[in-house]
Amino acid sequence: MKIITLKEEEFDQFAKNHKYKSLYQTSNYAKVMKTEGYDYHYLGFINNSNDLIGATLLLYKKVFMTYKVAYAPYGFLIDYTNNDLIEELTTRLKKLLIKQKFIYLKINPLVHCAERDKTGKIISYNPEINDILEILKRNGYLHHGFNKYFENDKPRWVAITKLTTNNEKIYQQLNKQVRNKINNANKKGVDIIKVDKTDKENLKIFYEFIKRKRKKSIRYYKAILDNFKEGAELYFAYINPEKFVKYSQRYYEKELEKNEEYNQILQEKSRHGLSVKKIINTKMESDKNLSIYQNNLLKATRLFQEQPNGIIIGGALIIKYDKGVNLIIEGFDKNYRNYNPNYLLKWEILKEYNNEGYNYFNLNGISGEFEAKNKYSGLNEMKLGYSASAIEYIGEFDLIINKTAYTLYKKKMDKKGKRI
Repeated sequence: MKIITLKEEEFDQFAKNHKYKSLYQTSNYAKVMKTEGYDYHYLGFINNSNDLIGATLLLYKKVFMTYKVAYAPYGFLIDYTNNDLIEELTTRLKKLLIKQKFIYLKINPLVHCAERDKTGKIISYNPEINDILEILKRNGYLHHGFNKYFENDKPRWVAITKLTTNNEKIYQQLNKQVRNKINNANKKGVDIIKVDKTDKENLKIFYEFIKRKRKKSIRYYKAILDNFKEGAELYFAYINPEKFVKYSQRYYEKELEKNEEYNQILQEKSRHGLSVKKIINTKMESDKNLSIYQNNLLKATRLFQEQPNGIIIGGALIIKYDKGVNLIIEGFDKNYRNYNPNYLLKWEILKEYNNEGYNYFNLNGISGEFEAKNKYSGLNEMKLGYSASAIEYIGEFDLIINKTAYTLYKKKMDKKGKRI
């Protein structure tokens, strides 16, 4: 086997046809990470017949003095069940990287362990997972474990909705709470629009919603939009005042009509000495709804007068890749939490790309804890509520190149509370 440098076009051509292809093993992503201080190489692995049998995008950067760390995002594009291949590749990689003063190489292969339902029950299991894990460990890859939360650089657990039927059927399969939140957003006049991603002002608005969620600069998100080009899209959720007024008026009038009917029934039953317990409860529930709709109508009217063009209250960034849609990050103005813009954003994006023939919607990271209540329980409930499955990956590995430097670097990063 030989390790060679591939041209960008050669790498992309090989990568897009591989079993473990992902948007993170693309030249687009390499250029994005350049803005984060990484350099990169496209490596190819050829056998004795000069056939290209594997490849990887290798990101790397200096961390102290002349020492460097490397990362193959979502792992090498190779056959992980082939022990001989892994053994020879690892040996050659270590020889190559030690000369260039690398400390270690991180990989997190796109190898599925299992698919689970929203309760954590296994739907399907990868029978090769134990063999792959053993092969990697045997060849010196240090496994970070089967963690349940967000300890890794990339989530080990993600929620994916398969787009195999029409939107009407998918909607019926959504969790009841998710449907209620979507309906509530519609009632409050929330609309979803795809915006001009080249407009700097749009990017600034979006960044305000998500800047506290990850330690990434606005430059990073601009790089995604610039480098993934037509593959990346930016969406906004905004309150449409005219729609808000119309819906609020409609719901208030309908509830007022029902409330008056309940009141007449209550009076009629009271006159005839009949039991009024049930109708009283119904009337009280209607009174409560009437108050909510009246309050919404007042809010909508005030908004229409003060800001007739509406208010942007949330946003989402997606990347389309290989007939799939990937939610990269989303955020919203916490002052408008009760308008549920994040629920409607995901639903409208899902509908749009289902209509366009995409195969799946990757809602990104979730936790792997399905039983004990934890701080991510709400996140799981929301994302898996979109008729999604929980996909579990094999996790992260470190291939240690320089053991002494690795130990020192790990201690240094642990003291700073950073991942390595």
